[in-house]
Amino acid sequence: MYYKTTSYRIFNAFNVTFLVLLAVLCVIPLIHVMAVSFSSKAAADANMVGLWPVEFTLEAYKKTVRNPVFLHSIWVSVQRTVIGTALTLLLAFLAAYPLSKESAVFKSRTFYSWIFVFTMIFNGGLVPFYIVIQKLGLMNSFWVLVLPGAVNVWLTILLLNFFRGVPKELEEAALIDGAGHFRTLFRIYLPVSLPAIATLALFSMVFHWNSWFDGLLYISDAKKQPLATFLQTVIIQRDMSTMSMSPKELELLSQTTVNAAQIFIGALPILLVYPFLQKYFVKGLVLGSVKG
Repeated sequence: MYYKTTSYRIFNAFNVTFLVLLAVLCVIPLIHVMAVSFSSKAAADANMVGLWPVEFTLEAYKKTVRNPVFLHSIWVSVQRTVIGTALTLLLAFLAAYPLSKESAVFKSRTFYSWIFVFTMIFNGGLVPFYIVIQKLGLMNSFWVLVLPGAVNVWLTILLLNFFRGVPKELEEAALIDGAGHFRTLFRIYLPVSLPAIATLALFSMVFHWNSWFDGLLYISDAKKQPLATFLQTVIIQRDMSTMSMSPKELELLSQTTVNAAQIFIGALPILLVYPFLQKYFVKGLVLGSVKG
């Protein structure tokens, strides 16, 4: 067999080594941020922290969890991730089912499919989109974070291609038994599509949790912004108005350590979710290649 040859073993060794080094390079920045968050003010300000905390302290985390704006931004992100993911999956599920049918069953399938693809290539631009959001009265509301991106065409196409791989005999048997399209969709397609749906859910969760630009653009009230927008405002724009510190806290804390603690807490939920959904994520990489 080819995998027993010397050349394959050499290639495999180099391949594994390269991937391990790449994984280490991806993890090192996060470890450094975590080390800074647990270090003292003097060590962080002097850039003495590497991959291990210097003068270990929890003061940065104590300050972070006592900040009501930060805690509320986490709650907004949790709400956005849960509601946004559920809504995106529901709409993708309902759209992918009819679009996965053959032209003989759904004659306008190709026309509607191209409409979906068209929206991926062309858009009205940022200014018209902003005006639409303003006219709809969504400015400074929670729903501006969820509704504009509720229909994710890319995820719909992935699920569409997965549906095309579902055996037609299952649907035909359900139709013979008198089941309608909705019953077939939720009783037949839903159970067999759980791996695909888990993959799409992971993609959607990562998108909603990490998205910051829409919150920065459409929400001016810092108390209503999601976590990613809050971190972008505090760390990138260096707006410390929501991070008030007393003189005593300034003696113990560095803004660097507080920012590092906030970044690590913000990344923690996705880091905890990924190991459980990793196998579905790998499956999602080839999901769109399924042909009916």
